[in-house]
Amino acid sequence: MTAPIVPGAEPLSTSDGEHGVLVIHGFTGNPVSMRGIADAAVAAGFAVEMPLLPGHGTSVDDMIPTRWADWANAAEGAYTSLRDRVDGKVVVVGLSMGGALTCHLATQHPEIAGIVAINALVSEPAGIRDLLTGMVEAGETTMDAIGSDIADPDADEKAYDRTPLAPLVSLLEAAALLTPRLGSIACPTLIITSHQDHTVEPANSELLAAAVAGPVEHLWLDKSMHVATLDYDKADIEAATIAFVHRVTA
Repeated sequence: MTAPIVPGAEPLSTSDGEHGVLVIHGFTGNPVSMRGIADAAVAAGFAVEMPLLPGHGTSVDDMIPTRWADWANAAEGAYTSLRDRVDGKVVVVGLSMGGALTCHLATQHPEIAGIVAINALVSEPAGIRDLLTGMVEAGETTMDAIGSDIADPDADEKAYDRTPLAPLVSLLEAAALLTPRLGSIACPTLIITSHQDHTVEPANSELLAAAVAGPVEHLWLDKSMHVATLDYDKADIEAATIAFVHRVTA
């Protein structure tokens, strides 16, 4: 790492609880955005694993060399660690890219009890990857920030102030490969979607809801933007998530 961890972005790992909840943050973000859900899960009696994904939560320079494989491997390691230390079931919760990683894990691990996908990226926006690839080939490494899409002016995601281009291309490539695999997700799925999302099109959530094979619950948010876990609907998101975790682990 080229810089210390941003205050509040520290990972979390707890062991108390029969069942576990894995909590995964988004692209250029960090655990700040998911701390409320993680703390609510701990308070509800669940063991929690909330990793800081490679390249995140320090300096954007640390993220430039990272790719989807790095984040997927970290998510896999976090899931394995949590699964191995609880006697019961595991639920996975993710925001944005964390939602993509959540769905990826569910395609790999049918034993997962349920997933919560919050404004998840599960498809590739048309044409964007070619544009970004051209910028990378021209020697550019970053562009304007895409983080902190939040309606509440008092909320701070502490995301990077620049977006690394090559890692973003890698994420979009992974999203394209994830789309046709969504049908293999058979566990219960809670989808949480902001009507106003300037980062991930809400159509991603509709695609996910239509594709998965398991039972689906869909909660739409009227007051929050992309980083809904820090926005005006955060209390409703935490309550809905914990209620869902209780149901699928009962």
